Amino acid sequence: MDDGWAGSHPPTVRLWAGKPLEAGVPALALLTRPPGEGSGSAVVTSAGREVGESLGLDLDLLLAAERASGNQTEVISVPLGRAGPPTRLLLVGSGRRDAAAWRASGAALARRAASVGRVAVLADPDAWVDPACLRAFVEGLALAAYRQPTGPERAASPVVGMDEPGSGSGAPDIGRTGADRTCDDGAGDDGPPKVLREVTMIVPDSDDPGLRASLAAADATARAVHLARDLINTPSLVKSPAWFADRAVELARVAGLGVHVLGPEELAEQGFGGLTAVGEGSVRPPRLVRLTYEGASAAGSDEASSDTADRGIRHVVLVGKGITFDSGGLSLKPPTSMAAMKTDMAGAAAVLAAMTALPALDVPGRVTGLLCIAENMIGGAALRPGDVITCWGGTTVEVLNTDAEGRLVLADGIAYAAATLAPDAIVDLATLTGAITVALGRRTAGLFSSDDALAGQLSAAAQAAGERVWRLPLVEEYRPALESGVADLANIGNALNVSGGSITAALFLREFTGGVPWAHLDIAGTARSDSDDGEISKGGTGWGVRTLLEWLASWSYPD
Repeated sequence: MDDGWAGSHPPTVRLWAGKPLEAGVPALALLTRPPGEGSGSAVVTSAGREVGESLGLDLDLLLAAERASGNQTEVISVPLGRAGPPTRLLLVGSGRRDAAAWRASGAALARRAASVGRVAVLADPDAWVDPACLRAFVEGLALAAYRQPTGPERAASPVVGMDEPGSGSGAPDIGRTGADRTCDDGAGDDGPPKVLREVTMIVPDSDDPGLRASLAAADATARAVHLARDLINTPSLVKSPAWFADRAVELARVAGLGVHVLGPEELAEQGFGGLTAVGEGSVRPPRLVRLTYEGASAAGSDEASSDTADRGIRHVVLVGKGITFDSGGLSLKPPTSMAAMKTDMAGAAAVLAAMTALPALDVPGRVTGLLCIAENMIGGAALRPGDVITCWGGTTVEVLNTDAEGRLVLADGIAYAAATLAPDAIVDLATLTGAITVALGRRTAGLFSSDDALAGQLSAAAQAAGERVWRLPLVEEYRPALESGVADLANIGNALNVSGGSITAALFLREFTGGVPWAHLDIAGTARSDSDDGEISKGGTGWGVRTLLEWLASWSYPD
C-alpha cells in the first residue's frame, strides 16, 4: 500500500585520502579555530593554509578582514571564480574542539552547504585525535541535513552498515546505499539542491579503522534519529495505531529484531486496561508492540567478569508513549494546543528508532522495547472523567482528566515489563506534561528516577550524546495528591493541591514499577521544535535516540 510516507536519509559520507582540490565537489570546507590568547582573528589550519596558497588566497588576511572568530557556529563563504570544482570555499569554525563544539560545527556547515549539495571537508591530521569528536562532527552534519519526508517514496532501512568501497577512491561510503544515492535531493532540475547529500572527509588514511568505526557509528545514530523524526512528522491522518505498529514490524524485521504485536482483542483479554480505555474513543483501536534485541554480554562474551556472569546478560526494557493523536479526549484540548499533537508519540518513536540501531552498533546485552500505541479521541465510547479503570496487574485508577492519558498507557507497559520480563532496569520516554516545559524549557528534558546509579548513567549519556537532561525530585510529600476515594490511584494530582504536575505524573508511574530500578524521561518540551536550531530541525526532533544509544552502549552494573 502506498500511504505517501517517505523516509529521509542522512548524507553519504566517504573517507578520501586524495588532494583537496581534486575531490570533485562544488564546495571545499576548511576548518578554522579561535585565536590564541589575546585579540586577533580566527586562524586556519596548516593544511588549510596550503590549500589557500594553491588557490592564490591569503587566508590569514581574509579571516582578519572578515573579523572571523573561529567559533563553532561560524561559516564564511568565499566564491572562487573557478571553471571547475571547487567553486566555493567554506571557512568553518571549530570552536573549542570538544565533542559539543564539533557537533555544532558540523551542523553549521550542513545548513550552509545545503545550497550546493556536496562538500569536502579538510582538517589537520590532529583534528580528529579523539574519534568521538569526528563522530560528533559527522552526526551534527547528518542531523542538520534532515528534511521532512515528502512524496511517494518509501523509507529505506534505517539500519545500513558500511557500504562497499566507492569506485576509484578505495574509501568507504558510510550512509546511503548506491540506490539511495540516485534519489531526488529535494530540488527541481532548474534549482539548486536543498539538502546536503554527500560529504567527503579528506583524511591522511582512508583505511584508518578508528575513523571508519566513528563514521559507521555516526551513520547508524543519524539514521535512527532521522527515522524517529520521520515517524513523528507523519500526519495523524496516516499515522493510526495500526499504521505505526505496521511500520514497527517492517523496521524490526529489517534490523533483525524480534517483534510481536498485540491488537485490541488481545489487549482487552490480557488486562491492558489503560491502553484499552484510552483507545475506546477512536475508531482506530490501540496496539502494543514488543521489540526484542539479543546482544552479547555487557562485559563481552569472552571477557565477562564473574560478577556479570553470575548476573547473566543484563536486560533493559524501554517503554515509549505512542499516542498517535491526542485530542485530550472528553477533557478536550484547546485548538492551539491540539495542533502539534501528531507528535505525541515521540517517546515510542525514539524507542523504536533506537532499537533498530542496536544491531548496527553491536550494543551489548538484551533490550526489550514496548511501544504503547493509542489514539486519544472523543466519541460515544470515549473514556469519561470519573471512570475507574483497571491497568495491567490489577491497579485501579480513577480518571479525573482524560487528557492525562499518556500515563495510563505507560502504566500498562511498565507494570507488564516489571512483572513478566525480569528487567534489570526500566526506562520510559514520554511527551507527558506541559509542566515540564514550564520548568525546563524546550531544550532540556526532565529526568526522574528511583535509582541514583541509573539516573547518573542516563545523565552522563545525555551529556555525551549532546542532549540535555535535568534530574527532578520524586517528592514523597506530593504522593497523597494521587489518592482516590474510589480507586487505588487518581490519574492527576487532585486530593492535595501541590501543583508540580511533572512530579505527580512521575510519582504515578512509579506506582507500577514493582521496585525495579526505573527512570522516566519527560520529553514534552524537547520532542518538537518550532525552528531549526543547530542539529535540531523544525518539527519532531527525535530527542532521546542519541541518549538511549549512548547509555545502552555503556550501561554497566553499579559497583
